[in-house]
Amino acid sequence: MAALIEVRDLCKIYNPGENEVRALDHVSLTVEEGEFVAVIGQSGSGKSTLMNMLGCIDVPTSGEYRLNGSDVAAMDDNDLSDVRNREIGFIFQGFNLIPGLSAVENVELPLIYRGMGRKERRALAEASLRVVGLESRMSHKPAEMSGGQQQRVAIARAIAGSPPLILADEPTGNLDSASSREIMAILHRLNEEGRTVVLITHDDDIAAEAKRCVRILDGRVASDSVREDATMSPPEPVLPVPDKESTL
Repeated sequence: MAALIEVRDLCKIYNPGENEVRALDHVSLTVEEGEFVAVIGQSGSGKSTLMNMLGCIDVPTSGEYRLNGSDVAAMDDNDLSDVRNREIGFIFQGFNLIPGLSAVENVELPLIYRGMGRKERRALAEASLRVVGLESRMSHKPAEMSGGQQQRVAIARAIAGSPPLILADEPTGNLDSASSREIMAILHRLNEEGRTVVLITHDDDIAAEAKRCVRILDGRVASDSVREDATMSPPEPVLPVPDKESTL
């Protein structure tokens, strides 16, 4: 497999000088296409800063970051915005849906920024919502859906443009245990279909579902291990049952 993410000696320093804070301290990491990787760390460990670097939301102080062969660390704001839109599908803990838009309209939004025509983007949005079992909720607005359903809309939005990387930041953090299992099941299925998933979490149980676990501590990679006993086949149902009233 080819490397999708290549990070070398990445540093992020706040307040350079006597009182500097090294949020990331010479981090090196490679993620190959098709991997499911959990990046785990507690608050203040540097995992959120690393997520911002991988997601092109922030830029490093020094070091190299190549995403899908492109040197991200050298890009300007416009280039970074384009990379975020085309190369990365984001899933956030807080869903980040637009309250006044329906599910299908929320999924369409990043496709609009790509300049995609209405007919094409609507077809892709509807197909993505069907993948996560929400074909009967396409016209519903976020307030008319449960938390689990909203997160499934967010996943549909993340995959609609077929980005090579799915970056999930604490995707189960606001959900109950049943909804969390459903969301993790969807992420597993997407990974089994060939999508690369990087999951940011503070939860050891969630991290244990990934084949590979990278632990961040004090801005450094404390461990990087492959788990032979990882829970790669989540409990049924693997995907929500379409058209069935969800308990999420």
